[in-house]
Amino acid sequence: MLLFCFIIVCMNDITKNVKLRFDHNRNKQLLKEKYESKMMFAFEGGMWKASPELIVTLATFDEDTVVLEDMYNNPVSVNRSELLIKTKQHWQEQMNGWLFEFQESSRQR
Repeated sequence: MLLFCFIIVCMNDITKNVKLRFDHNRNKQLLKEKYESKMMFAFEGGMWKASPELIVTLATFDEDTVVLEDMYNNPVSVNRSELLIKTKQHWQEQMNGWLFEFQESSRQR
């Protein structure tokens, strides 16, 4: 009988631990999706997604004005340096928010 009670307690602990991990992973995925959608912003008639790829692309060019494809596959003529500044600021703001919320949710585990 004692062994049976021990097995039940262990199974309950394992089930509780698995559920906590599943909830944490689900919350982590929801948080990622939330901040991925916040990476989008409008600039000079186009919709852009702040990303390392866009930052590197903009940093690669030397010209003041470049034509790039926005999120909706439309060619848009933009001021490269202004879009680079806006993209970097937007990226960092959203990443800081994501990091803060991620750390808060990790502490609650």
